[in-house]
Amino acid sequence: MSRLPWRSSGATPEQLATARQAASLLLGYPDEELLGRLPLLRAATAPLPAELSGPLGRFLDHLETTTLTDLQADYVETFDLRRRCSLYLTYYAHGDTRKRGMALLQFKHLYGRAGLQLADGELPDHLAVVLEFTATGDAVRGERLLHEHRAGLELIRLALEERRSPWAAVLQAVSATLPPVEAADRAAIARLAQEGPPTEEVGLDPYGTTAFAPPEYMPAAGEPAGAPR
Repeated sequence: MSRLPWRSSGATPEQLATARQAASLLLGYPDEELLGRLPLLRAATAPLPAELSGPLGRFLDHLETTTLTDLQADYVETFDLRRRCSLYLTYYAHGDTRKRGMALLQFKHLYGRAGLQLADGELPDHLAVVLEFTATGDAVRGERLLHEHRAGLELIRLALEERRSPWAAVLQAVSATLPPVEAADRAAIARLAQEGPPTEEVGLDPYGTTAFAPPEYMPAAGEPAGAPR
């Protein structure tokens, strides 16, 4: 299987893996464990090319200067209450249709073949999970997943930039690990932004009417719906 071309950032495969692993951690629900890893994340990302280290460094600055309570509240407001910022990639491709269930199974089977076991209740299309798989599991197949869902990925980035969300910097770094957006991708992004994901009132509803997760994945009280588990 041939590799997708690297973006011309001068990054090596090892550096791309580092950036994706860091982004995976930074897109999880903020907690004390994440804040405790900040020195390690600084050390790992600082030597990366500027297209990667710059946005990741800006987000690390934000983590260091914001209280955990505010970080957690902002995470829920950003990713759990706004469909356009959802981190579940198959939502953008399949929306509220049966096809999303099939796509989730394909993700799980791909991870299983690579030896990646998901935690109970963890949805395989969460961007943090996909990035972890790409960084530590199978880079070629992971990159292809990101490429196949590029329109959704870029729409998340644009939505976060529009909100001036600090998490936009993380999505900018993720985008910088991929080849430049091509004309076909731009057309798909514009179409998705205008029309939204496909809809179907029967079958698997990935987010329901007021949240992003289906009922069996709804969190307990006080637990964020958008965080991978």
